[in-house]
Amino acid sequence: MRSKNPKDDMDLAAKIYKKHLADGTNSELKNLVDADWSKTGPTIAGALAFHAKAEELKAQMEERYRLRDAAYAPIKNAVDVSAKYLKGKYSTNPKKLGDWGYAIDDTPAKPRKKKES
Repeated sequence: MRSKNPKDDMDLAAKIYKKHLADGTNSELKNLVDADWSKTGPTIAGALAFHAKAEELKAQMEERYRLRDAAYAPIKNAVDVSAKYLKGKYSTNPKKLGDWGYAIDDTPAKPRKKKES
């Protein structure tokens, strides 16, 4: 049974290709109409190399996100605490928060639709 995982599929393809080469002119796969192992087989190693590099980059990306998240935590806290402080200080004039770069939307909220009973 085939896997839906590309790596597993490529590993299987490598085994099939190895057997195909070992069987040489007697390989049953020479009878295929919709696939040509003489063209596909040599591409397997490259595909596996691309997969390995993608996995390496994925691991690097995940590590960078962990580092970013650790560095971001105190920044987020400072932004949140500052907003709370400034909202309290300028509760009668919230547009003053715009001086610090906060986006202020003073558009009146649309009235909510009443639920029908």
